[in-house]
Amino acid sequence: MEVKIISKELLINEEIREKEVRLIDSNGEQLGIVPIKRALELADNKQLDLVMIARQAKPPVCKVMDYSKYLYELSKKEREARKNQKVINVKEIRFSPNIEEHDMSVKARNAEKFLKDGDKVKVTVRFRGRQSDYSKNGQNLLKQFAERLSAVGDIEKEAKLEGRNMIMVMKPKKA
Repeated sequence: MEVKIISKELLINEEIREKEVRLIDSNGEQLGIVPIKRALELADNKQLDLVMIARQAKPPVCKVMDYSKYLYELSKKEREARKNQKVINVKEIRFSPNIEEHDMSVKARNAEKFLKDGDKVKVTVRFRGRQSDYSKNGQNLLKQFAERLSAVGDIEKEAKLEGRNMIMVMKPKKA
């Protein structure tokens, strides 16, 4: 009987080097502490694998099971878990400190759409030349922007000047 090593953390069949193991039957029934040869014979008679499931226990715990079926079930659970994860993207909206009112409302509508979709929004005010001397204007703009979106989003990271940009991050409100 040829044994393939698929998973590094679980030892199966002849890879188990212990003298005695605590054996669990394929039905989940405890058979007590048995010599490794006896455990391998039981698994071979049922045409199943002997898998060490708890290496650190004294004596180690082994279970008689179909190893390939076990790996398949594990991968199935992993795929299911991955499918249920929600990926949160960060969308960025940029404008300058002298943005017009209409342009600001268009940007706010786009940000509202992003927040409703469950994405975070990074709002950036870009300063050019001497505009950064009037960073208070940028802070006021970001406050106004946050107030417009207060129905659908909360501020996650307050407005902060980083180099020539003032950045604020908003997250969607919990429903």
